[in-house]
Amino acid sequence: MKIYLNLFFLVFGILFAGCASLNDQDSEISVSPEKKIYDLAQERLQSGSYSSAIEALEALERRFPFGKYAEQAQAELIYAYYENGLYDGAVVAAERFISLHPRHPNTDYAYFMKGLAAFSKEKELLSSLPVLGDMTHKRDLSSAKVSFNELTEFITRFPESSYVEEAKSRMLFLRNLIAKQEIEIAEFYIKRKAYIAAVSRADYIISNLPNSPFVKEALEIKVEAYDLMEKKELKIQAEEILNKFIRASKE
Repeated sequence: MKIYLNLFFLVFGILFAGCASLNDQDSEISVSPEKKIYDLAQERLQSGSYSSAIEALEALERRFPFGKYAEQAQAELIYAYYENGLYDGAVVAAERFISLHPRHPNTDYAYFMKGLAAFSKEKELLSSLPVLGDMTHKRDLSSAKVSFNELTEFITRFPESSYVEEAKSRMLFLRNLIAKQEIEIAEFYIKRKAYIAAVSRADYIISNLPNSPFVKEALEIKVEAYDLMEKKELKIQAEEILNKFIRASKE
């Protein structure tokens, strides 16, 4: 019995010491000078302790809003939120940084991270879904579209940014994912005899994703839909565009 009591007090002591250590760190943040809090935040970021890094960075910004490290803390909060899997928080932090510092040297990073956060959120959602085969039309790809638009804006605003190549590689994945879904939805509408809706989906690909590998299929869907609607003139026009596209792709 004495052994169990000793073991209990030993474990309790370790847990208490751990809690005391955390409380000591919180107290340290609340009273420490600016540089010390910033250094503490850097230590936590480098060790991968992103939750506690967020705590330190938020405290730094709260206690020293006009201090030497305030802008850097705001930028690093974007990264800390992102690495902690808090993608919505990363977007909010990025938008806030852009609003406060539209001409800051790190503003391109904030725009890039907005798109990257939406991309990672989409990837996380896709990985959590059951295997659906080709049933992409049943998935909500709203985050993918948001990410694609955000990354497009980033590249347009900062074509010389060091993050452009990474943004392009993410956009390539998103473009094909979105286009594939639009094709499958259009095919679904064809089966349901919702031909106008099918044409609308095909037009979305042709207009917004012209470099995707699904443009030919989109044009074919338009031809099929107009044929089934007995819209002879529109079918002929769609066939001409399709044939022109095929010839151009062979050159």
